Amino acid sequence: MTASACILGCASTALSPTEQAFFRDVRPWGFILFKRNVDSPGQVRALVEALRACVDRPDAPVLIDQEGGRVQRLGPPHWSRYPPGRAYGNLRGDDPLLRREIARLGARLLAHDLAELGINVDCVPVLDVPVPGAHDVIGDRAYGTTPQEVAYLGRAAAEGLIAGGVLPVIKHIPGHGRAAADSHMALPVVDASYADLDARDFVPFRMLSDMPMAMSAHVVYTAIDPRRPATTSRKAFRQVIRGAIGFDGLVMSDDLSMQALSGSFAERSRAALAAGCDVLLHCNGDMAEMQGVVAGSRTLSGRAAQRAAAALARIPKAPEPFDVGEARARFAAAFEGRPAA
Repeated sequence: MTASACILGCASTALSPTEQAFFRDVRPWGFILFKRNVDSPGQVRALVEALRACVDRPDAPVLIDQEGGRVQRLGPPHWSRYPPGRAYGNLRGDDPLLRREIARLGARLLAHDLAELGINVDCVPVLDVPVPGAHDVIGDRAYGTTPQEVAYLGRAAAEGLIAGGVLPVIKHIPGHGRAAADSHMALPVVDASYADLDARDFVPFRMLSDMPMAMSAHVVYTAIDPRRPATTSRKAFRQVIRGAIGFDGLVMSDDLSMQALSGSFAERSRAALAAGCDVLLHCNGDMAEMQGVVAGSRTLSGRAAQRAAAALARIPKAPEPFDVGEARARFAAAFEGRPAA
């Protein structure tokens, strides 16, 4: 069954007739949820089911950004609050095994929350390695300040998600940690040498190159391509993402509505696909913008379709056995006396 190479959002907590008709016609590969789409567990489950019904695919990916800390679309009173990535890196500095255990446990709990709602993809882990002076758009979302710390805990989080039946998305490939601007608002330009990027920024992505999905960075790296951000740069894909990093999983663009990108939405879509993105991401649910994205999109086929199928095949048929009550108690005890966010 064919799908369009895009992931789209919706405007509210339920689909409008216009959205239903649009999604039935367009048949996006997947969907993404934000806070505006969330009210209660029953409502989210119904919305997820309605989205999948539009494309007649019960396994259609439904994504969310549920990192913890500043980036958490589901929260109290219906869902637990989770700490940011850095909180795991700060746990008992002399015990890396504990940090890894708790990072995996936190992700396993996230997966439990999401799977109960039918959400099967979480845009975690953040593999960006921040540097002093960078914009705080990454900040405490990063697990640590060295490539090794970030990769070690990022893998633990990815494994926890998969164990709970939820696909991880490594982001933002090939690295957003040096950016001096927030790509939601402006186009960051990174002037670091290729050698420095390869020795630091690319390392966590290389170490997790076996993951099923990645999200691109709307960042210009002058040492790679001084004219285009990675999302729309063939050089970045060929030389770095598929080359030096060796990632052969599905690459989705970061949100095409972010102000780091320019041009019409059809132009942004065509540029991202031409560069090497397998799937386009558009998040805000604006119908006119989505129509532009779809106009520049194409049918998911060839190597991109193979990568999409391989990603979904990584979801286990049954989640790892899990005592939720015991896990929540152990998780809380690990952070006892520490701020949760």
